[in-house]
Order: sequence, then C-alpha cells, then structure tokens
Amino acid sequence: MGQLQLWLSALEMGSFFGLLALAYYLTLVGAGFFNFAIGPYAMVGGLCTSYLVLYEDMNVWAAAVLAVLAAAALAVFTELAVVRQVQKRSGRGELPALVAVAAIMFAVQQLAGYLFGYTTLPGQALFTFDPVTVGDTVIQPSTVVLLAFTVVAFAAAAVWIRYTRTGRLLRAVGDSTHAATLLGLPVNRVRLIAFLLSGLLAGVTGLLFAPKAGVSSLSGLAWALSSFLAMVIGGTGSVWAPLVGGLLLGLVEVFVPYYFGGQSHVYGLLLVALLFFAFKPSGLFVRRIRT
Repeated sequence: MGQLQLWLSALEMGSFFGLLALAYYLTLVGAGFFNFAIGPYAMVGGLCTSYLVLYEDMNVWAAAVLAVLAAAALAVFTELAVVRQVQKRSGRGELPALVAVAAIMFAVQQLAGYLFGYTTLPGQALFTFDPVTVGDTVIQPSTVVLLAFTVVAFAAAAVWIRYTRTGRLLRAVGDSTHAATLLGLPVNRVRLIAFLLSGLLAGVTGLLFAPKAGVSSLSGLAWALSSFLAMVIGGTGSVWAPLVGGLLLGLVEVFVPYYFGGQSHVYGLLLVALLFFAFKPSGLFVRRIRT
C-alpha cells in the first residue's frame, strides 16, 4: 500500500470519527449532555439500510431515508423518554441520565441484532460512479462521497450555529441552561433540536461509512467510543474541533498498525486517550463561556 493510499485511508477514518464527534458536540453544546448512543444511531443508519436493500429488495435511497429517520427517532426518544425524564427525577443529575443512556446504547445494539441479524452486512452505496485515480491511488466513490459530506456538514454546522437564531439559542443554552431558563428561552425545544440533529447526522454518517468495512449490530459500541475520544481530543472550543480530533485519531488508526502491525492501533488509541485525559482534558480547542 502506497503512502498516498495510507493518507487517504487516514483522512477517510478521520472524517468518519469527526462527523460522529460533531454529533456528540451538538448534544453537548445544545443540551450539556454526553450522548453515548451516537454510535448506535450510526449503526442503525448503516445496518438498517443494508438490511432493507439486501433482504427486502428496497430501493437504496428509500432504505436510506427510512434508516436515517429511524436513527433520528431513536435520538428523539432518548431525549424525551430517557434523558429528560431521568433528569427530572434526579434533580437534573448527570450520572443517572448517563447510566440510562448507556442502557439505551446496549438495548439498541441487542434490538438491531434481533431485527437485522448478528452478521456483518456490506454497506450500500448511494452514488455510483467511476473511481477517481490519482497516480497509483484509486479513490472509491464511497470515499469521495464521505469526504464531500464531511466538508458540507461541518461548514453547514458552523454557519448555522454562528448566524442563525436557532444556532445562537443552541450556544446560549449550552453556555448556561439555568440562565437560559431564567431568561425564558425555549430550553427544552433547543435540547430536542440538538438531539434530533445529532441523530440525523449520525444516521447519515453510518450509512456513508458502511461501504468501507461493512456494518453489524456490534459496530455501534466501537464507533461510540472512538468518536467520543475524537471529541475529547478536539475539544469543544470550535465547531471544527471534532474534525481535528477525528483526523488525529484517523492517523493513529491507520499508521500505527502499518508500522507496528497487529492490533497495535488499540494500544495507540489507549495511549492517546491517557495522554489527553491526563494533560489536556479540555481538548485542543477550549470553549470559552460568555459572561
């Protein structure tokens, strides 16, 4: 494998981690909550699409729409039926809600296995066109689509958060939920929007990444952990921070096993996690709270 191909793989992995980290970012900024079910949402987007196409003979676009809507519905359910209710009963405590979401994460995994099976299914391509050749490197259509979507998603999120009323409300609620409530801002509606958008983003990301290595009901947990680490590395100081964290994680995921072989990337990821949690727990980009 040539160096250009390695860098391309790292870019693809980093974009995937970055997109899911952006979904984490939306719920953290808009709801002040770490939604660890992001990975399972992405798994549902990819696995449901593949199952409907392969076993129900459904058009890939129709299957993709249903899968993404299912992921979004799970995100809305997580907020309305789980997080909000648990926080009400626990005095807005974070730990009980986190435990409840962890239970949701495993429940979605088991439900997906029951509905779609436990085998790995090949991902389905939304767009079909000839691969792009750069020298000796062949760039597959799924890679081109994922990279293009990454640019569009991050640019759209940056513009939305900075320039739209809803985006500014998202930041205001994230800065201080208590102050936003006292000011009469629609905190619950903003939280719901944050969860909904994160579910939509995760669902689309999962189905776009699935063609690279397939998807199974067990994929969600690994994706949740990797993308959470990407967000920790990047921090929350900028909407682009999750992408920076994802790209750094992609470099570790690709180049460490290339040079050291085997499962060395697992130890590489663990080392990166330990370093950041010990010396840079706020990430590379630190969020400044407006006062």
